[in-house]
Amino acid sequence: MTTSSEPDLTAILGERRRLINLAYRLLGSLSEAEDAVQETFARWYALSRERREAIESPGAWLTTVTGRICLDVLGSARVRRERYVGAWIPDPLPDRTEWTSGRAGGGRAEPADPADQVTLDESVNMAFLVVLESMTPAERVAFILHDIFRYPFSEVAEIVGRTPAACRQLASSARQRIRAAQSPAVPMAGQARLVRQFKEAWEAKDIAALVGLLDPDATMTADGGGLVGTVLRPVEGSERIAEYLIHIAGKAPGLTLLERTVNGRPGLVAQHTGVTVTVAAFSLADGRVTRIWAIRNPEKLRPWTAKGRS
Repeated sequence: MTTSSEPDLTAILGERRRLINLAYRLLGSLSEAEDAVQETFARWYALSRERREAIESPGAWLTTVTGRICLDVLGSARVRRERYVGAWIPDPLPDRTEWTSGRAGGGRAEPADPADQVTLDESVNMAFLVVLESMTPAERVAFILHDIFRYPFSEVAEIVGRTPAACRQLASSARQRIRAAQSPAVPMAGQARLVRQFKEAWEAKDIAALVGLLDPDATMTADGGGLVGTVLRPVEGSERIAEYLIHIAGKAPGLTLLERTVNGRPGLVAQHTGVTVTVAAFSLADGRVTRIWAIRNPEKLRPWTAKGRS
């Protein structure tokens, strides 16, 4: 009896989680990450059986294809995002345990959403992802593959289509962008305490308290995608942000604020009539809020909306 050397289906599908993690960090979009990984598997199964059996490392092949697909998507995304209504912010991610325990249908353990498969660490906090958006596609891919996923530059070069030396330079340039944008680290407990104080001041409609919690030069950016009402330009300055938040609270009576983990950091979720309408991520420094990213685009809130209905 002959034994087939074709990679086991379970082993191939077992690569999905790692590929989703890679694609989300490369693209900042859950839906685009899911599409990229699905396209990768489609290309794998479009190969003949003989070609699949000849591939020494299916995992490496899948990673290479996913990386190249993401590189192409990043190039076209820049054009699409220029036509995007208002600011484009990366998709917010719930904490996996919160999403699993809150899922309608009894909280099954198997992943039903790509958000369930993304490992939350410093490489997905919102401030980090926003800096990634400022990079060229090649910089972003070289940096994520090498510095986050530890691929050697020789392999990165095959994906990016440049020499290892060029990829090393791309990653170095990306690191400089990250360092220039980094704020001093704030302990997680301190972050949670500040976000809680911010929530309480917002609920109390206390402008003075909000101004005190915001850095004087703080910025709030909102993403409605043209699908819901929101400011199209960043709101700058502590007083203007505080006034805007109080204005929003007044226009939406019954708004409920919940403390939730957003991309691995303390954040806030706003629900109206039990449905999540806004997810807010924060950047903090020196005991104050320096940046707020408010995601209101319903298409980016799908993992949160299911939780809101649970």
